Amino acid sequence: MSATVYLETFGCQMNVADSERAAVRLRGAGFGLTNSAETADVIIFNTCSVRERAAHKVFTRIGEVRRLRLAKEPIVGVMGCVAQLEGGDLFNNSPSVDLVVGTRATDRLPTLIGRALNGEQRVIDLDERAETEKWDVPATARTSKYVAFVPIIEGCNKFCTYCIVPYSRGREQSRPASEIVAEMKELRDYGYREIHLIGQNVNSYRPKTEAGLEGFTGVTPFCRLLRAAAATGMERIKFTTSFPRDFHPDIVAAIEDHENLCEWVHLPAQSGSNRVLRAMRRGHTAADYLCRIATIKNARRRIAITSDIIVGFPGETDADFRETTRLVKQVGYDALYIFKYSERSGTPAARLDDDVSQSTKTDRFLELENLQQSIQRKVYDAYVGRETRVLAERNSTKSNDDITGHSTCHKVVNFPRAFVRAGQVATVRVTEAKVNSLYGEVLSAN
Repeated sequence: MSATVYLETFGCQMNVADSERAAVRLRGAGFGLTNSAETADVIIFNTCSVRERAAHKVFTRIGEVRRLRLAKEPIVGVMGCVAQLEGGDLFNNSPSVDLVVGTRATDRLPTLIGRALNGEQRVIDLDERAETEKWDVPATARTSKYVAFVPIIEGCNKFCTYCIVPYSRGREQSRPASEIVAEMKELRDYGYREIHLIGQNVNSYRPKTEAGLEGFTGVTPFCRLLRAAAATGMERIKFTTSFPRDFHPDIVAAIEDHENLCEWVHLPAQSGSNRVLRAMRRGHTAADYLCRIATIKNARRRIAITSDIIVGFPGETDADFRETTRLVKQVGYDALYIFKYSERSGTPAARLDDDVSQSTKTDRFLELENLQQSIQRKVYDAYVGRETRVLAERNSTKSNDDITGHSTCHKVVNFPRAFVRAGQVATVRVTEAKVNSLYGEVLSAN
């Protein structure tokens, strides 16, 4: 194939990993990858459906591209979660769409594009992955040269009532630990400084084989995988997202035992009200959640904790919301991602009466945001004067004199770039705490 493909990614880290995999398959089939949507023969949008706005964004982008390309319209494809959920309806909803590729059809993308280029109309593939597929993406094909995403589990079996992921990503499938470890070693040898073990619920990890876990202790396979990952010698290892019900104390023990397991846990609470948690079908109570938080806070290392909260879930009363604010105060999160509930068609919650007004959702969002900012200000202020190790990732968008990166506790840190280049790890003394980031001076870099 001599056609060029422009690939644009929306959404989560798993989508980034899928796009990397798609790019490898496309290059292997002879396609050229381009950064220009204005000149590409084929335009593929890798989509997210977790939130309604994310799904709408892709349709906006398709319209923008169509207006740019009136003279010669390209082949337009939609892949990922929106494709999996909407299926053939996408052709009717957006006449510009020629190709629909589901979440498990990434490896078949070159063949599907070829069919569309040969004149076939309404090409669609929503089938399962082939049993022989491997989740291999070489180090040379990563989006970043310094931080790599390594999927360990795909899909979700939890079926929280508001969540579309089990329908868009399918059931949980865990990669063999031996594959994950081999991938990490390749990335390490190629010079990567940090990897993120990713999945919808990483601590639900359950591989079909023990390969790669031999000799590593732990109560759950995920705990053992963390220890196996640490043994690769990769400098910095992070993981996201964790599910509260599956968060075992041995995860904390592994972080304590291995310095290269970074001191950050993302543990979504979603609500502090037991009544709402039951309606969400989360499988834990506020007390259960706080027990897990206590385990994290009692660790020898100070572990940063971040979370997700949904406000305005159907039936959420002011009393329910007060339970949420109480939980947020008790935990004292390092960062909090707050979302206003929006109905996702096809989920059990979509059958509920969305009886919390938009104005009430907005009021609760703003109140919780203000509360978190007051908590976060104290957390960030405590870092002033301390030293932290930061991976320099890219030049700052706010100042040409600065470079930005993340600490091992996953905080954004900016500092002067005069003596540091992207890809180096700098020891930075924090001199200033801002709303959502830290600023510091460089003590050393390597």
